[in-house]
Order: sequence, then structure tokens, then C-alpha cells
Amino acid sequence: MLRLLSRVCTSTPNQRNLKAAAVHRSVCSALTTTACSGFAVNLIMEPKLYRPPPEVRGMTSLDKDAFTQTISVPALRVPTGVLNKVVKSLRKATIQRPGVPRVVQDKEESSDFRLVLLDPHRVTSPSSFSAAEAEALRSFSVPEDLQYYELRLTYHNLKSEEVLEAVLPQGQDVTSGFSRVGHIAHMNLREHQLPYKNLIGQVIMDKNPGVTCVVNKTNMIDSTYRNFKMEVLAGEENMVAKVKENGVTYEFDFSRVYWNPRLSTEHQRVVQLVKRGDTVFDVFAGVGPFAVPAARLGANVLANDLNPESHRWLQHNCKLNKVEKKVRTFNLDGRAFIQGPVKQELPALLTGDASVHVVMNLPALALEFLDAFRGLLHQELSCDENLPTVHCYGFSKDDNPETDVVERASRSVGFPLKDRCSVHFVRNVAPNKDMMCVSFRLPKEVLFSDDQEQTEPSAEPAPKRQKCEEATDST
Repeated sequence: MLRLLSRVCTSTPNQRNLKAAAVHRSVCSALTTTACSGFAVNLIMEPKLYRPPPEVRGMTSLDKDAFTQTISVPALRVPTGVLNKVVKSLRKATIQRPGVPRVVQDKEESSDFRLVLLDPHRVTSPSSFSAAEAEALRSFSVPEDLQYYELRLTYHNLKSEEVLEAVLPQGQDVTSGFSRVGHIAHMNLREHQLPYKNLIGQVIMDKNPGVTCVVNKTNMIDSTYRNFKMEVLAGEENMVAKVKENGVTYEFDFSRVYWNPRLSTEHQRVVQLVKRGDTVFDVFAGVGPFAVPAARLGANVLANDLNPESHRWLQHNCKLNKVEKKVRTFNLDGRAFIQGPVKQELPALLTGDASVHVVMNLPALALEFLDAFRGLLHQELSCDENLPTVHCYGFSKDDNPETDVVERASRSVGFPLKDRCSVHFVRNVAPNKDMMCVSFRLPKEVLFSDDQEQTEPSAEPAPKRQKCEEATDST
């Protein structure tokens, strides 16, 4: 529990200016010691408020006690009768620290007064208060005389980035960011951070309520099954996560399937294009972030994934969200799914009124699968009214990613798509690497063959597919 030491020294009007100057010097430079009413007060007023003890630098096994430090902060002595009103009026000037109260007992432990702790970077003298704040203090008859309170900061009062900045070598990147997947925090540590990986994991778990497992990716994504090996840095080894995205609940083994919480907005964007009665073909469905919400909207969904684990959790999530009757699931290679179930269902759908959507979210490879639509159906089945709309994802490192993905999609389908498609920027996944979505109505010149011979499903074995280029991002 936080211990707040109650040494307080009151400044007279003449002392106040001297004190303010001392605080200002300490903020701008180093440690200052001054005498005040018989107490020696250490004014550790770094711009970041907390100046870590030098002995924590290079620590690889977390010693929480080593981070304890006492600092001096300004305070106002406020009558309890107006305390809430004063705190509300000074909300921008009060101290903001994890686990640190803004109001503490005054030195005399009087029931009539409390001390309101202030941010030492915001308030260095009475003149630091804004006009509105000063007026509020006058209206409540609260003197602007600053007092100084010794505050004991512990590990529990520090932010994760402060702890890691204190521990890791100076001048090197500090990683405190992560992807949250249920109770799991997923990190991508760099080489220089690996000696501190277990400490980093423990800090992330300590500072983020609900995180009970911290993992680090240890290899690039396998494009075949879109998962990656990981090691547990801290906490329990429970990889079965439960997440909620856009009002839909999903469960899956994070170590064996693909899931990216950064794609929730994109999932929602595409699903909102779907209407009740439409049909959705999800070629690389994963655990169902497109398929399940589309089915919940009333669409008929055929969802496929090559990864047996993804297929299993896809079925589980359909049942979990009570849409199993609206989703037919498949465990096929993407090209085999297009040239099998998609080919079988399309002829009847082309003569209907409801829209047809094909979602292809495998950005490392999906553009290459567009050739599976070439000559998929007989010419006599042609219908100009209800051709399917394809939403295909791809990575691009080109200076003009929009043009790049359109040109690559055009080459794959064998038909120019310029001026016949739209391109949506999804996210930047790495320096000079963007994830894009190209959407287009499948041209009848592509879908229908000129002869009676139809394309057979490819027998290409899945393990021959290339690996994802980028080892530092989970896409």
C-alpha cells in the first residue's frame, strides 16, 4: 500500500518566493536540498517527476523495492467544507499518478483541513494558477500559499514506460506497447530488448489489469496457417483467449490461429456493406471476424480456412454466437474453395437479386489467388446484373500503394481493373509497408470462359506457399 509521509513545511510570504525559485531550479536541473521549518526536504523535481535510482539500470530480474523514491510536491491546505469544489476547480493542476491520491491528511491531522497535492510541473508558484483557478481559490477563501509535501513513490506508482526507461540501456528503444487479445498481451520485442524480456513481461502484466499472460513472437508468420511461434514472458500459459469485437464474442487458441485486434475497424467496414439475404464467400475466414458478424446481419455465409485449428474455432464461434445455421464452413485451400464450393453456388446466385461478396483477407498472398476466378463458369451462364463483388487484401511497399495493388490484381485476374475498382487504405504494418484492400465487381470477361472447358481446382500443396515477408509485424 502506498505510504505517504507527512512532513509538511509552511512557507511565509517571503519564504514562498524563495521556495518557488528553488522548485523551479530543481525542475530544470538537478537535486536541490533546502531547509524548511526544521525539515530537510529533497526536491527531486525532474521534468518527468520521477528520477529512477541509478542501481536499477540493467536490472533483468525485477526488484520492485529498488524503485522506491521520495519526492517533494507542492500542496494547498484546504478546508474540508470546500474540498470537493476546490479539487474540481483545480483538476488540471492536481497531481496525476497511478495509485497516488490527490487529497491527503495535513501535518496536524486536523479534521478541518486536507492537503490537495499539485503537479510540480504545472504549479511552481502561486502565479502558476490560471486566472480561473485563482478566482476559484479566492471564492472559496483558500490562501494560495504553497506548502511542500514529501511523497513516497513506489514501483506501483510508476507507469510501465517509466520502469522500462529506467532499466533498459540509455539511448535504446523502450517497448511498452502491445496487442491485447483477451487476457493475453502480445509483444514484438527487438533484439536489444531480449535480455530483459522476462522483466518487460512482468512489468506489462503488473501495469495492465486483466492481463494474466504476456507473450513474445519468436518467428515470422506462417502464411500457410497464419500463426506464429511464441514464448511466454510472464504469467500463466493459457493461450485460449476470449475477446469481444464490434459486439461479437470470439474464442480461440491464440497460439494456433491468426487474430489481429488492430483489424476490428476494417472487419466492421466490410461487414456493413452486407445486407440481409446477401451471400458472403469468406475465402480465408480465420476464426470468423467477417463471417460471424455477416451471418448475424442475416447474410448466408460460406466460410473457409485451410488451418484445421482455425476451422475448428470458426465452427465454435458460429455456435457461440448462434449463427451456425447461417454459416457453412470448409477446411480447404483457398483456390480449391473458389473452384469448388464458390463455383457450385455462383450460377444460382447470379440470377438472384441479393448481392454476392467475396472476402479474401490473406494480405501476404490473396492477390495471387485472384487467378482462380478466370473462366470459372460457362459463358452461357453469364448474367450482367448480379456479378459478385470481391474485397481482396494485399501488402504493398510501393511508393504508390494504391496503383501497385490495382496493377497486381489486374495481372492476377487477367483483366485491367483501373477505373473499375476502389482501393481502401487499411493500416501501416511496418515502415514503408501498407495493408490495402482493393474492391471490384468481378468482370464477366474474367468469370466466364469462352469455351466449354472449365477450370479444375488447383492441386498445389499448401506448404509450398511462400512465407510472409515481414517478421516484425503480425499483420
